Amino acid sequence: MKITVVGAGGNVGSTVALTIAQRDFAKTVVAIDLERKDGEKTFHPAKGRALDQWQTSPIHGFDTHLFGSSDYEDTKGSDICIITAGVPRRPGMSRDDLLSINANIVKSVTEQLVAKSPDTIIIVVSNPLDVMTYVAWKASGLPSERVMGMAGILDTARYRAFLAEELQVSPKDIQAQILGGHGDTMVPLPRYTTVSGIPVTQLIDKEKLDAIIERAKVGGGELVGLMGTSAWYAPGAAAAQMAEAIALDQNRIFPCSAYLNGEFGQKDLYVGVPVKLGKGGIKQIIEIELDKDEQELMNKSADAVRSAMEDLKRITS
Repeated sequence: MKITVVGAGGNVGSTVALTIAQRDFAKTVVAIDLERKDGEKTFHPAKGRALDQWQTSPIHGFDTHLFGSSDYEDTKGSDICIITAGVPRRPGMSRDDLLSINANIVKSVTEQLVAKSPDTIIIVVSNPLDVMTYVAWKASGLPSERVMGMAGILDTARYRAFLAEELQVSPKDIQAQILGGHGDTMVPLPRYTTVSGIPVTQLIDKEKLDAIIERAKVGGGELVGLMGTSAWYAPGAAAAQMAEAIALDQNRIFPCSAYLNGEFGQKDLYVGVPVKLGKGGIKQIIEIELDKDEQELMNKSADAVRSAMEDLKRITS
């Protein structure tokens, strides 16, 4: 199993690479990023980080070999490619502000990856997530089940972590589903949230639950405000978990950004929904039942993603 991580000189990409190595399900992780120049000096962030990470293998006890490069020839034959490349969100910057720059980056990266690995599966982490996943799908020419975005796993992780803190229970016992676009319009589903099978609505009052849901919606913005840049530990771990499910054919049920062609009332759109992940990528989109209010929220979230896509078309036309 060969996995390429693009943007691995940055925080998210390097976290993805190290997490995959520590889980020890891949033979090789190729860390790709651009060389950086500072005056007469040339630096190789991906090579440096990958080398540093490989030197932890005797300590952490993994066999997955990490190596860094700036040459896409080294990605040849990758089974899974994870794209984290792009400009990070900074204070005062919305995800939509990133559209033009990151679309060009994702398109270029995708074309280079598929040229070397035509049978690969692509996981997109770059923001704005749902639109960038659509860009990657169009640029790749691959079937939609082999191109997906990491969003819902991160969003549900935040939601579950906040719930665990409030309820003083293990986050491992909390299961949840989130629909919609990645960001402020995502749709947490309290009806589908349980603690060891117990509906969360029986364990917490509505006011506190609503506050947790709102915090989860702006979880990325909260971290940007605290650190001055986007998060990387949780996004990196989420992308690695998706890669593991595919590589080991685990048939895990995760919320991911997937291409919809009529499901949930949406068409020609990448947006977060529950999927079965395993060999070959997305094996199934699971269309859970929504009540009227949940469907309206899903429509609103999808409209926000569609609006961002229209903005991209206007910018790039």
